[in-house]
Amino acid sequence: MFLFQKGQLIDNRYTVVFPHKEGTYAETYRVRDANGKQRFLKLLYYSKLQYSQLDKDGNIIELEIAKQLNHPNVCKYVDSGKLIANGQQLAYFVTEFVSGETLDKRIGRDGSLSVYEIKQVANALLSALQHLHTQSTPIIHNEVSIQNIMLDLSGTLENLKLIDFGHSRFLNQEPARPNLKQLNPFYMAPERLNGVSCVQSDIFSVGAILYQLIFDDLPWFFDASGMNDQKIIERLQTERDVPLRMPNIDIFELDEQMINVINKATQNNVQDRFQTAQEMKDAINGKIIVESMRQSSPAKLQGEKKTVKQGNGFADVAGMAELKEQLQSDVIDLLQNPEQAKELGLSIPNGILFYGPPGCGKTFFAEKFAEETGFNYLYVKCSDVASPYIDGGKGKIAAIFNDARQNAPTILFLDEVDAVIRDRSHHDNPITAGAVNEFLMQLNNCGKDNVLVIGATNKPSEIDEAALRAGRLEFKYYIPQPDKETRKQMFQISVSKRNYDFGINYDQLADMTENYVSADITLVIDTAARLAFRRKTGKITMALLEEAIRNTKPSLTLEQIKRYEAIRDKFLGVSEKRERIGFT
Repeated sequence: MFLFQKGQLIDNRYTVVFPHKEGTYAETYRVRDANGKQRFLKLLYYSKLQYSQLDKDGNIIELEIAKQLNHPNVCKYVDSGKLIANGQQLAYFVTEFVSGETLDKRIGRDGSLSVYEIKQVANALLSALQHLHTQSTPIIHNEVSIQNIMLDLSGTLENLKLIDFGHSRFLNQEPARPNLKQLNPFYMAPERLNGVSCVQSDIFSVGAILYQLIFDDLPWFFDASGMNDQKIIERLQTERDVPLRMPNIDIFELDEQMINVINKATQNNVQDRFQTAQEMKDAINGKIIVESMRQSSPAKLQGEKKTVKQGNGFADVAGMAELKEQLQSDVIDLLQNPEQAKELGLSIPNGILFYGPPGCGKTFFAEKFAEETGFNYLYVKCSDVASPYIDGGKGKIAAIFNDARQNAPTILFLDEVDAVIRDRSHHDNPITAGAVNEFLMQLNNCGKDNVLVIGATNKPSEIDEAALRAGRLEFKYYIPQPDKETRKQMFQISVSKRNYDFGINYDQLADMTENYVSADITLVIDTAARLAFRRKTGKITMALLEEAIRNTKPSLTLEQIKRYEAIRDKFLGVSEKRERIGFT
């Protein structure tokens, strides 16, 4: 049980807003200072500290390290002190408070990151480590993992914070063997398993994170459940005698340089790794070319082909019955009956366009469509592909299509497709024209290569008309804000996956959320869940959902909806095309 409860004062200075977490030797709290500003406070019990957590003068190492934290990618030190409470001597320190979630929670909710985003994470993380490692006495974090990377509510990866310095040490301190019941050994460098840590130990951990974020697994991973610390160490040492395996999966922008960076960072020998965080950062950004290290840890790609997207397909999509039927007829049936299609000279279409208001589920629907077809799925955010250099975008577009063809059949999903195929009549510049021309050339006849391009956009009027002609993005599907029946199904599907109370009136919820987009409804349900957690009800109730709706305004105005419907009607043209287009 927490020593302090909500509303109580700690050291007569900090008011508890929310008790956060209890650990083996400490408690953490969200608090408010005398000026009303929210802070993060860690309370440490002297009686529960291990000998290795104190320096030779009896100071708490974690607290002394906290005093030196002053960098955009760590939570800055604010204050510290000592007190006596409940008959015990305690110490505490206070840092800035970040409202957000850890990287592992973000991935669990939204799925994997792109290589571009992974590089953003690595750059920010290495900047934090460079700050620690270049102190007058270097600080080694010793627990760099995706659980200790905090993202703020803005979701901007460059602003992440490296948190939890409970196992950190100054470089000049005696070795301390890690407790593998508290720490994940797969992030640890070989020397860390023996209690020794150095600058290059943290760099190894960053390499392990890169591997995990790209390949969705930890390097040299095995099931360690039921093993004691010594058995884990012995098994891990044996596993690491074998070169690190790089799965052969097709990921956009994953190149040999990035593979070589991971290999170099995770070398067993300290001298073979990057020697500083800045050096690794420069390698990730291409300022330093990393040669292949095949002799000691091969970078050869091995293993299975690109993973097919797994899931429940259209069963997870509420409503949109006409759109599902149209795609079943135009694409899935052709795939499942290739001989009949061939006799009629048919192939899958080259491309289709999902367009409509933001937040209505275009990306989600494309993912579920890929699951339904059984095709490989390649997601590309086109705003990341666009290049400020002449022919830069052309090269990236060509590489994307080449990857898709090599792993066909492939669903190539291009999000924000308007960023690449902008209307050339409004953009008189060779960069835009070159990218559009390359896209059109690659799009021609890609269906015969079993590549289906799906473009998604909130701005269909900004797309070059040549891309919308027959044989290119020829089928156009309007993804509107969900109708009443779809909203009802969305509530049913999402709420049923959580703890909820009986008596929820889904028809009433659908009535209350007219003109809400899919993202709005997701926010309503998440808000109700947070209210249930905060109030300790344990379940989502009808009353909480109603309260969440009252506090959540729809993202779209009626004027915006009418504007999108006007665009839809322009694409539809004559009314006879309405059935073929298949919007809901």
